[in-house]
Amino acid sequence: MTLSFRYRAATAEGQLVEGVVQAPSQRGAIEELHRQTLYPIELASLAHAQRTPRRGARGRAPAVALLARTMATMLSAGIALDRALGFAAEQASHAEVADAARRVRAEVRRGSSLAQALAEHPTVFSSLFVTLVAAGEESGALDETMTRIADHLEELVELRARIRSALLYPALMAIASGVGTLILLLFVVPRFVAMLEDVGGALPLSTRLLVGASTVVVDGWWLLLLVGTLLALAWRSWLARPDNRRRWHAWRIRTPLVGRLEINHTTARFTRALALLLGSGHPILPSLRVARAIVANAALGATLDRATEEVRRGTPLHAALTGTLPALATEMIAVGEESGRLDDLCLRVADSYDNDVARALRTLVAVIEPALILLFALIVGFVALAMLQAIYSLNASVL
Repeated sequence: MTLSFRYRAATAEGQLVEGVVQAPSQRGAIEELHRQTLYPIELASLAHAQRTPRRGARGRAPAVALLARTMATMLSAGIALDRALGFAAEQASHAEVADAARRVRAEVRRGSSLAQALAEHPTVFSSLFVTLVAAGEESGALDETMTRIADHLEELVELRARIRSALLYPALMAIASGVGTLILLLFVVPRFVAMLEDVGGALPLSTRLLVGASTVVVDGWWLLLLVGTLLALAWRSWLARPDNRRRWHAWRIRTPLVGRLEINHTTARFTRALALLLGSGHPILPSLRVARAIVANAALGATLDRATEEVRRGTPLHAALTGTLPALATEMIAVGEESGRLDDLCLRVADSYDNDVARALRTLVAVIEPALILLFALIVGFVALAMLQAIYSLNASVL
């Protein structure tokens, strides 16, 4: 089946052209454009483009990835940096990213380097982004660097999409179970209680527990809301202290399934960033500091800080990271140090642990789904049992 794709591409002379190309798939469309000596900047199925609004439909991370890919494509085609920045700002799918790109272009026009201009917008462009761009400017290979950045950001966006997709169904099941339970406690049980009060008589324990839960939800919802709000504020205040945050993160990574998932995800992000930095010619110590900045877990971050200090004192990288990263990761890093291919082996580590994260997510979802179904079934079963026991008890007392 042949599909229609609308494209925006750059010619070998740097001109921008638009049009429609016929191909069986997106990859086929890209190959067809390459045969026409065109460098695609945007490519979308016409059917998808009609369903999806151009602006505001994506988050900031995908928009930054798109901006990086657009600039990489245009710079590879020989288009000047100013023009590439201007076009990337126009095509940005997020208002904050578009505004940052326009400001970066203005700073570059006033004489700043691209890395300096990007550094003025830390909420949009990470320290890793800025550091890699600085290395690309110094080496004169900014187009290749932007391609690496785009690949990295697109992989992160894809991983986040897989995580959201994996957790979407359990989240919907949890919401449905919660709504179903509230309906029972707010509407069904109170009417049943009213019927019991008209009849009178002693109620069994299960029915009294059910009536108590319904009373708390119906009459004390404001108290539950107040207590929940106070607990949330207290929790945020407790986590605001660095020591407490580090204790919480340390406990989190010790939990059996979630802890392994977080460690593997952090290992993949850290080693991928390290591979990009080393591949761009950065020394090991600055690369370690920049890669450590993307680690969100405070406990793992503290151990990485100590590992960086050990490397500064002359300890091999794999030895410094032993006990912080998983054993397979440190072993592959050791091989990379011995063979002089540390960036390549770090990239292999990242790919391996990204796959582990995907497998762990599937396992987690496989556990959560039946657990939620069983929980809701137990709740409904308890409500039914409490009602039936009350009916039988009242019938016995009447007889």
